Amino acid sequence: MSNVKFKFVDLFAGIGGFHQAMEELGGKCVCASEIDPNCQETYKLNFPNTNIVGDINEHIDKLPEFDVLCGGFPCQPFSKAGKQEGFEDKTRGNLFYKIMDILQRHPECKFVILENVKNLADNTENWNIIQDELKKQNFYVTDKPIILSPHQFGIPQIRERVYILGIRKDIRDIEKLPNGYIHLEDLGELFNADDICKDGDAFKILETNVSDDYNISEQQETTLNMWVEFKEITNYESLGVPVWVEYFGHNLSDEEYKNFVDHNGKKLSEMPKWKQRFVEKNRNFYKKHKVQLDLWISKYNVQSLPLGMRKLEWNCGTNKDLKQTIIQFRQSGVRIKKNNYFPALVAINNTPIVYDKEKNKYRKITPREAANLQSFKEGFKLDDNPYIYKQLGNAVNVEIIRKLAEQLFSLSVKE
Repeated sequence: MSNVKFKFVDLFAGIGGFHQAMEELGGKCVCASEIDPNCQETYKLNFPNTNIVGDINEHIDKLPEFDVLCGGFPCQPFSKAGKQEGFEDKTRGNLFYKIMDILQRHPECKFVILENVKNLADNTENWNIIQDELKKQNFYVTDKPIILSPHQFGIPQIRERVYILGIRKDIRDIEKLPNGYIHLEDLGELFNADDICKDGDAFKILETNVSDDYNISEQQETTLNMWVEFKEITNYESLGVPVWVEYFGHNLSDEEYKNFVDHNGKKLSEMPKWKQRFVEKNRNFYKKHKVQLDLWISKYNVQSLPLGMRKLEWNCGTNKDLKQTIIQFRQSGVRIKKNNYFPALVAINNTPIVYDKEKNKYRKITPREAANLQSFKEGFKLDDNPYIYKQLGNAVNVEIIRKLAEQLFSLSVKE
């Protein structure tokens, strides 16, 4: 215990992103809480000496004393992927108030570090509630939402999250925090603008000698080759909207196209104006390249492919080489991005795909590569875990938490 600088609790702990950051700064976890049994297993595998409990509602009165409260409290009430009910969500939204209950029971707590989706900060009412509640618990808090992404720190992933920091009023350095708030400038220079990811930086997190288990399916490979050929035969750069073969109106006259019904059961005339413009651009593009595209559609039997494979979202400007991009097969289409950074890892299954020069194959990024994007230490155990992509998608970025915590701790008086 002599080397322990502080004690912390890890709430809504996931697989231990907060734990890693706090441990690097000299902290000891006195209790972790995580309701998902699969996350618990990963957490125990990596932190076997930590007491980890389930539903925090059942353990509020059982937590030992601690100096720092960490938590990535549930984001569904605030996420675009959910109903965005915020604190009106009677289950997950109210878990923020459970954190306040814990702080009320633990006046010894010195610091609070919370993380959530960026959308939380988009609603002024939500942000005001957070500030007001933390002030009631005698904490100075950030005056504005702190929104950061790993790519600002040289980590090739765009993942904007809001971070909420609090320091107990009576332990602050009054010269550094005179007026009741933590200002962004009080946290010093968190990142250097020169570190922001540039072309090619995404590939620096890739491994070598990757197993064939991560190769994409034959159908996916054929689909990618199909879209490469599409670009070549049409000299495609950009329509300004996604390419969607369904709206080409293959082999339909203009008169017949007026009565065309899409997969949603809508005719062109029944679609909103923005969708009509989308459809018309695709139709005009098809008519311009009809000869080439008819042969292409026939060659690959494009009309029989799953809907998502018949749509292309090309977000790479004039780049012609698919092997230098980052790819995702999504329900909304095949998305192609530049190679400066990966899109945000998410809990759903649309794992990014890269071209592996060593294998001469397209493959999914590995769990270790996904862990690199979240700054998880090299020795973090991922043992054949079928849920690991989801777990990493829900995790906090270790490096961002570490830097924020380090700066937050520096705002207190030296003991």
